Amino acid sequence: MHTKYNTPTWNKVVKQFIRSEMSKKSVDYKELSHRLAQINISQTPDNLRSKVHKGILGAQLLLQILLVLNVRRLDSELIQEIWEDSIDKS
Repeated sequence: MHTKYNTPTWNKVVKQFIRSEMSKKSVDYKELSHRLAQINISQTPDNLRSKVHKGILGAQLLLQILLVLNVRRLDSELIQEIWEDSIDKS
């Protein structure tokens, strides 16, 4: 059963949220790959770009990205805003 809360909508939320956090920190995919390598996580810039673009990545990688971007708090209002915008465009 598909609803407006389907996976493609959440893929968009993940994609936009990570891109937003990268933008806030002025981090591109090359720098993100480098930062992940510093904590022994091997991800090429192209691989990261692909995963983020699709909005499909595991919980571990999501947390690792948030760690290396030094995201101290999840902005639930931003997540809500992205989610609502994604629903409106579905």
